[in-house]
Amino acid sequence: MRIALIAPPWVPVPPPLYGGTETVVDRLARGFHTAGHDVLLCTTGDSTCPVPRHHVLESTEQARMGAVVPELRHVIHAYQAAQDCDIIHDHTMVGPVYAQRFPELTTVTTNHGPFNDELLDIYRAVAPWVSIIAISRSQASHAVGVPIAGVIHHGIDVDELPFGEHPGEYFLFLGRMAPDKGARRAALVARQAGVPLRIAAKMREPLEFEYYEEQVKPLLGGDIEYVGEVGGDQKLELLARARGLLNPIRWVEPFGLVMIEALGCGTPVLTFRQGAAPEIVDDGVTGFLCEDRDEMAEAIHRVDQLDRRACRTAVEDRFSTERMVGDHLALFESLLSRRSSSATEPPAPRPTAAGVAR
Repeated sequence: MRIALIAPPWVPVPPPLYGGTETVVDRLARGFHTAGHDVLLCTTGDSTCPVPRHHVLESTEQARMGAVVPELRHVIHAYQAAQDCDIIHDHTMVGPVYAQRFPELTTVTTNHGPFNDELLDIYRAVAPWVSIIAISRSQASHAVGVPIAGVIHHGIDVDELPFGEHPGEYFLFLGRMAPDKGARRAALVARQAGVPLRIAAKMREPLEFEYYEEQVKPLLGGDIEYVGEVGGDQKLELLARARGLLNPIRWVEPFGLVMIEALGCGTPVLTFRQGAAPEIVDDGVTGFLCEDRDEMAEAIHRVDQLDRRACRTAVEDRFSTERMVGDHLALFESLLSRRSSSATEPPAPRPTAAGVAR
């Protein structure tokens, strides 16, 4: 197959630091290429993923993240470059809407966010001409009125992760400096349990700085330390040496890539029973699914009873890049086969952006 991947224009592929979507796109691009397919990655000029790439933006547009103009320009050039591809896998927001201009193309998109009211309006509108992938069963359960072509969990390359057979004393919080991710709750849990905590968090947006100053910084000191935003080998080393990952989310997390990264390093995950967490963490085996802060603080003292090798094995068995790539390729082949078999049928009325035939 000739596969075009369209990444968002906000972060390079792969990301130097924080960037879950871009990490997934990078692994898919490499995986499709390794599996023998022709890959075109439409990204920004500062990306380094080692597959054929196309760009119009010389560098990422982090300063204008979410702005319509740079994303639309990026998408227009990406679809132009991908005209001879068998399938387009779009990870942007604007792209699936723009794809209506090309009914002859087979287009798939992955929703990396929640199916909330805003995104539901968008995905319901594009569903007549774009197949939609969910990244967890939890996320898919909220896709009211949106046909889901498949649920495909993320994957990672376990062989590239260090195994923390002999961890240190500290626990780790890793994510964004945002209330829904729970850096403050992690600090409160660690204080209550009397254990050291290192907070590694992305902090670039005004609201992230505000949350840090008002909610997190007052809790620092002693054994609670903010180590900044980390990536690459530094991030993996922090994960592998942690006694456990504290992931006290209080929102319906669509997936939670950090959890499988921790487990792949052999580090148990302590999280709340929300979103996709129950699909990732085997309670009492690879971590603990907790109801509140008190229960998480108590579970901290049982984390050393868990087998760190079992954590890594769970990722090898269920969350490998090979499995993720294979699931996508199987879905792509199914969609192309269906399109081929229907090519001889009379064309259906083309939908408008609102999904109404004309």
